[in-house]
Amino acid sequence: MPVIPMHQLVDRSEIGLQIDYFQPGDRKDEAETLGAHRDDHYIFFLVESGSAGLMIDFQRVEFVPGSLYFVLPGQVHHRISNEMAYGWFLAVDTGLLTAEQRQVFEQRLVLQQLVRLDEAGRQRYQQVLQSLLQQYGSDPASPFYRQVLYSLLQAFTGMVAAEYKSAEKSEGSRSRKMELAQAFKQELSATYKTMKSPSAYADKLHVSSAYLNEALKQVTGMSVSYWISQEVMLEAKRMLYYTRLSVKEIALELGYDDPNYFFRLFRQHSGLTPMAFRAQYRE
Repeated sequence: MPVIPMHQLVDRSEIGLQIDYFQPGDRKDEAETLGAHRDDHYIFFLVESGSAGLMIDFQRVEFVPGSLYFVLPGQVHHRISNEMAYGWFLAVDTGLLTAEQRQVFEQRLVLQQLVRLDEAGRQRYQQVLQSLLQQYGSDPASPFYRQVLYSLLQAFTGMVAAEYKSAEKSEGSRSRKMELAQAFKQELSATYKTMKSPSAYADKLHVSSAYLNEALKQVTGMSVSYWISQEVMLEAKRMLYYTRLSVKEIALELGYDDPNYFFRLFRQHSGLTPMAFRAQYRE
């Protein structure tokens, strides 16, 4: 049975991010025009001038000058149609965002809204992105290359998170299923190391497993099991990248008494063994 392809950032970048400035006349990479797909990472867009469009989860988002937007990991979308636009594209591994930033982005349980920037706001973002692009294109062997790169990235993602956090005040009330999905995500963030069963989360939230799964699929497009796996594997990647813990120690920290079982889960999820992931992402 055909499946929607999942594009992995690791196939295009070894440092967890990719940035590009696009303009009319840019030649599209044929591999990027093959239709609907998912990404295992965030994508941010800033359109400076002109117009563009993006089909995401069966809805079309239209970009005008000053448009700021992001695509969440797992959302089904097509390549942005930017033949008439100037702007920025930034792909970012989930592990490079802070937990607070991810909470702002991922709690948006309906399709995220486009943010319109005024001229002053647009210039602030352009300055950060220009610095980020310059550092990205410099010599990776230069001193503190990644530290400077990731600091600039944090400045950008922090600005975007603040923009969307401010916009929350104008959003309407949530439906019961939206509220349940948000409650699940909050519970998941607190207990994913000790609770791995969808039924355990349903019990905690005082609903049936079937209803919780229905709510998550309707609101986010993905099942309860998917979100549990995403949360656990994201933390595993962080620990592999940022710590020197052994695979066995990481497995135990994440609630797996059998390191071999954790090893198989990680490889199934990421396509790499834990040590291969660590070797690929760390200098």
